Amino acid sequence: MDVRECILGRRSIRKYSDKAVDDEIISKIVEEASYSPSWKHTQITRYIAVKDPEVKNRIAKEGTTIWPGNGSIIEQAPVLVAVTVIKGRSGYERDGSFSTEREDRWQFFDAGIASQTFCLAAHEYGLGTVILGLFDIDTIKSILNIPEERELVALIPLGYPAEEPAAPRRKEVSELLNIV
Repeated sequence: MDVRECILGRRSIRKYSDKAVDDEIISKIVEEASYSPSWKHTQITRYIAVKDPEVKNRIAKEGTTIWPGNGSIIEQAPVLVAVTVIKGRSGYERDGSFSTEREDRWQFFDAGIASQTFCLAAHEYGLGTVILGLFDIDTIKSILNIPEERELVALIPLGYPAEEPAAPRRKEVSELLNIV
């Protein structure tokens, strides 16, 4: 599969088979995602792969009360990946001051790039993903014992797809692009 096929073929998957995902494949996906660019090469993105069904189901039940539909997606995925970032690095100068008026918001940009690269790498291995942003941050941080110096940014269910959704309609390039 070339890059274009990977980009155009990847879909957000919300239904998974119960086939296990090998730890070696998860490691390869994270290795490939580590090549994502980041603010001044700070490489702040960190991943927690949750395979333990009890922990995963606890997150699904207790950590998605603001959007319970995400809980059902998490329950059926064999793996749940929590995407975190190390706080206080992206968007900062060495003296601790902000580099731009966007202050520390660059960490979300870095995590977004890394999350998309993670999902594209997973697609290359025949795995499905969906990036979830609606969840109870404090509850999940507590369940996973995420240290205070890290921020939970996204959850990515990971597994072999049990669906093949069609590509949703895309806006025309003329609506998306201005060339000046």
